[in-house]
Amino acid sequence: GQSRRCGLRGIKAVFFDLDNTLIDTAAAGRRAIAEVIKFLQSEYHCTEREADVICGKFEAKLRKECYDPSKISITNLRIQHWEGAIQEVKGEVANQKLARECYFLWKTTRLQHLTLAEETRKILCNLRKVARLLLLTNGDTETQREKIEACACQEFFDAIVIGGEQKEEKPAPSIFHHGCELLGVQPEDCVMVGDSLDTDIQGGLKAGLKATIWINKTGTVPKETSSVPHYTISSLLDLPRLLVDENLEMNQVANNICDSLTK
Repeated sequence: GQSRRCGLRGIKAVFFDLDNTLIDTAAAGRRAIAEVIKFLQSEYHCTEREADVICGKFEAKLRKECYDPSKISITNLRIQHWEGAIQEVKGEVANQKLARECYFLWKTTRLQHLTLAEETRKILCNLRKVARLLLLTNGDTETQREKIEACACQEFFDAIVIGGEQKEEKPAPSIFHHGCELLGVQPEDCVMVGDSLDTDIQGGLKAGLKATIWINKTGTVPKETSSVPHYTISSLLDLPRLLVDENLEMNQVANNICDSLTK
């Protein structure tokens, strides 16, 4: 992923993805599923295997979720996911009470575990002294707003853009250009930081941003057809060092800030 290297001088804004970039949504989701598995065993006499399969089916439905807010609320849609998963495994008449309990337990546990790590807070806080920051996340409004509130990250951003509130989501260039307008910057003044090649990186490239930085935590080997990021880092904590090494920052003050972060 180093083939696109470009000088990063004069950057005015940094766009950040939310899920699995600033917060570990995947880990919080695993904790939530573990709680539901225990609950299904203790309260509803499911075997561990049944509970496991029910949760797997719920997660599969979540991944494939198509959502039209004019037809159904996200809460009711996700209760339906649980209801369907339980029915498919237990073969009983739909148990809405159980589905609701699973949903609210999953949701509250997941939100409890969505925190902004101290190091992440420090990076955002210091970066904001030298650049404008945008939070740019896909997803349903209600769900994403709840996550943003849970991890208390609003204070670090000059603007927040949620896909569910816009005409199009990432990777559509329009949502990136909307972010640029909110911050009063041009696409070529901006950098996108995110964990998804398909939404964050592809979108940043299509929108004409100066650079894209892919966070590849798991050492995934991209598919041949994937978008090629300008830079790849294995953790958000590597961001300050990259910015310094590539002269992203505008002045010495910025370099000092980044140096203090990387020590």
